[in-house]
Formats: sequence, structure tokens, C-alpha cells
Amino acid sequence: MPSPMPMTAHPMLTALQAQADAFIALRRDLHRHPELGLSEHRTAQIVAERLEAWGYTVHRGLATTGVVGQLTRGSGPRRLGLRADMDALPIQETSGKPWASAHDGVMHACGHDGHTAMLLAAAHHLAHHVDFSGTLNLVFQPAEEYPGGAKLMIEQGLFARFPCDAVFAMHNMPGIPQGRLVLRDGAALASSDDVTITLHATGGHGAAPQLATDPVVAAASLVMALQTVVSRNVDPQQMAVVTVGALHAGRASNVIPDRATLELSVRSLDPGVRDLLERRIRALAVAQAESFGVRAEVDYKRDYPVLVNTLAETDFARRVALELLGPDHVTLNGPALNGSEDFAVMLEHCPGSYLLIGNGDGAGGCMVHHPGYDFHDDNIGVGAAYWALLAERFLVDAAPGL
Repeated sequence: MPSPMPMTAHPMLTALQAQADAFIALRRDLHRHPELGLSEHRTAQIVAERLEAWGYTVHRGLATTGVVGQLTRGSGPRRLGLRADMDALPIQETSGKPWASAHDGVMHACGHDGHTAMLLAAAHHLAHHVDFSGTLNLVFQPAEEYPGGAKLMIEQGLFARFPCDAVFAMHNMPGIPQGRLVLRDGAALASSDDVTITLHATGGHGAAPQLATDPVVAAASLVMALQTVVSRNVDPQQMAVVTVGALHAGRASNVIPDRATLELSVRSLDPGVRDLLERRIRALAVAQAESFGVRAEVDYKRDYPVLVNTLAETDFARRVALELLGPDHVTLNGPALNGSEDFAVMLEHCPGSYLLIGNGDGAGGCMVHHPGYDFHDDNIGVGAAYWALLAERFLVDAAPGL
């Protein structure tokens, strides 16, 4: 059973929980009006209007719908970046909540509505109640799920226009007690690559297979051969996943098709393993195809890299978590996860850290990307308090130890 929150709460936590109701209402409004990646026009408008009303200089348009709110005070040289994602997923919601999605086939199934509300609540508090010296950059990013808004924002000048000494992000995680913070230095989330293998063959009549080359048999053999990449090529102490998630070939039982297509998801926690997986998948596809008299075409798309948290910034984030919640509600070095995140691209350009906040582990809870998922509203106050305290320690106290 999780430990209760401390009897004597940190003043920052008390303050942000006291103003949480307004941002819970905002979160539910965003949940009811979800928008897919690069189409977050309504969400971006709400974010921009709020930030402008609180005194932030607002910049719009990076990656189409991205919003950056900047607040500079005093002459302090330090520059902090905090990032929240805004996009939804193409899933039909079944939660049954009063604030369930009003748009068929689109829902906030990953909690980005909550992430946006948490950062806005922190933004409001920092603008009105914290006297810092330095620059605060609040990055509201589109298209985390697809096609990768972090990369687009960086390519369009995010860190050139809004330099940061460190950047941080937070994601909710079902299965972890609500409000618990989980940190990890080093590799924390896996790389994610999508691979399409097309086997080109000579089709024919199912009654005369000797006059054709059969891509279905070749595809079946290749599916099995691909499983040996992890079991026989990757160090058993390393993480690697090769999943054949789709196989498409033919439409009739008596016709040998002229092609078959395999779609793969490939993941790892080490850049070297990632390179090895690509080499072996390409080689196996070509060799297996040739052995069956067909030709393999491999479209290997590298999506998100391994997410690597830098040690100094993660240690700083740990200290803030311990100060806010105490050791009973913080995991200092949680396990690496096989999921992927495009915040990894930001961490390739700027030191920083990505942490998790528990979304609850009670009965009836479900994982993100599930049609019954919903963000835990009690996390609005906790997450906002964490962001506000981290910003205060970074910009007021000059981030000791960094």
C-alpha cells in the first residue's frame, strides 16, 4: 500500500493544490476537445492566451502549432526550459466520463491534456508569486505521438531562438501510485524505429506454384528468422525488441500474390544495439528473400532515439522531488522502459531530464493509449508544484550542484 502524502506539506505543494480546481476544469475542457498532432489549434490558442494574460512573451508557429512562453526577469544568466506535450491520439474513447471526447475517433489517451494543464498551473504561479532572476522558457509542443514535434521545433530554431541551460519534461504513468515521482539517469526510454519490408515476387495460380515465386512462404520464413536477431545477435544483458506487427499478402486462396509486406517495430536502449538491429534486419531480409527466389526492399525509418537523462540535471531533479514530497513518495532510480518519447530529441541538443508521475495503481486503472484511459486530476497540483519548485530552485538559487 502506498504511503500517504506527508502530514506537513511543502508550502509550494499547498499553494498549487489550493489553485488546482481551475486547472482541473481546464484539463477537462482540453480532454473534451482533443486534437491530433500538428492540428492543436484550439489548444495552442488557449495556451497562448493564458500565457499572454500572465505576462509571458508568447511565440507561436514552431512546428505549426507549437507555443513557447518566455518570462525574463532581472539579470540572471540562467535559462530553464520546461516542456509539455499537447496532442491527442486517433482512438475512440470509452471512458464514460462527463468530459469524454466530443470528437469521434480522437481522444487524449496519453494524458497530454494533463501535462499541458500542469505546466500552465505552474506558469501562473511562477508569474505571480516567484521573484526569480533569469529566463524561463515554457515549451508547449505539438505532435509528440506523430510525426515528432520535438524534432520539428528544433529544426525550426527552438533552441537557437530560446536557448536553455537545461530542459525538463514529465509524463504520467499508470501502475505507479498517484503523485509518486520516478526519476532515472542515463538511458530511460527506448529508441523506436519503424521498418517496412516488401517482398517482390512473381505471382501466379495457386494450382501451379512451380510457375511462380511465392512471397507468402518467404514472408513466413522471414518472420521466424527475425526472431533470432534478438535471441542470437544481441547481448543477452541488453534490451532489444523486434516485433512484426503486420503482414499483408494476397486476397484470394487460389492466387499466389506478387508481393508481401511486413511491418516491424524495433526498439533498444543502446545506440550500438540500435545499429546492430538495423544491420541484421537488413541482411536477413535480403538473404531470406533470395533463398526463396524473391527480392526484398527494406524501408528502415529511424524515429525516436534512446532517451538519455544527463546525470547532473537528473540529480538536481531528484533533490527537488525529495524536497517537495519526501523520500516515501520518490523513486530515485526507476527502471528503464521500452516505450519511446520524442523528448529524447530535445535531450540530444540540451542537457536535462525526463521523469514520471504516477497516475494511480488502483482497480479499474488502465495503461495509456487505451480507450478507457483518463488522466488523474489530483496530479495537477502535484505536477504543477514540482515544476514551480524546480524553476524556483533553478532560477532563484542558481541551481546548486549544476
